[in-house]
Amino acid sequence: MSDAIRVALVGATGLIGRAVIDACVGREDIRLAAVARREIPLPRGARMELFVADPGNWGEVFEALRPRALICALGTTWKQAGEDEAAFRAVDEELVLATARAAHAQGIERMVVVSSVGADPYARSFYLKVKGEVERELGKIGFHRLDILRPGLLRGQRGGDPRPAERLGIALSPLLNLALHGRYRRYRAIDAGEVARAALALARKPTRARLVHEHDALRREARSLPTPGTGED
Repeated sequence: MSDAIRVALVGATGLIGRAVIDACVGREDIRLAAVARREIPLPRGARMELFVADPGNWGEVFEALRPRALICALGTTWKQAGEDEAAFRAVDEELVLATARAAHAQGIERMVVVSSVGADPYARSFYLKVKGEVERELGKIGFHRLDILRPGLLRGQRGGDPRPAERLGIALSPLLNLALHGRYRRYRAIDAGEVARAALALARKPTRARLVHEHDALRREARSLPTPGTGED
């Protein structure tokens, strides 16, 4: 097995961020360091670092850590943002781009970012429009490798009470997935743990690339991540 790669994680309190932390338990090939605005509980057996700092100082943390890759799982919801466009952009656009630029300025060459299926800077949906605009701007920063993850509906244990429509969608997702074929497969629901494992697998890849990964590609990448303790690389 090659030397362990140091990976920084932002967005550790969300569904994908927590799944990334869980997926690193027992791993020796990845040294995870979460950078957050507040303390977060860590799962039993987690061997990782947690740095609490104001987002304006995250660049200094990156400078001290010198990670090889950054996984960005930052994001909010329309409801959490108070249905306010400026509040939504403050997190999903401004914070994501500021973090990416700070990481690049400190020599981080690889970035894996969680976006959304349907992201398009010309979308009618405000949510998808912002996601698409952010993807476009990330591509201009100059990372050696940029992997954009576009999952559909995420399945997993969320903090707080999920929205009724979301609960219904998760409950029906096994049936809905069977009905989504061809170009609609990308809208299939996916487990947060699979997205997390895909993010870790991609963070380990050194080749220069700018790639978008949707449902089937995410599942392939998740399966490619070696099982902890197998010694595979």
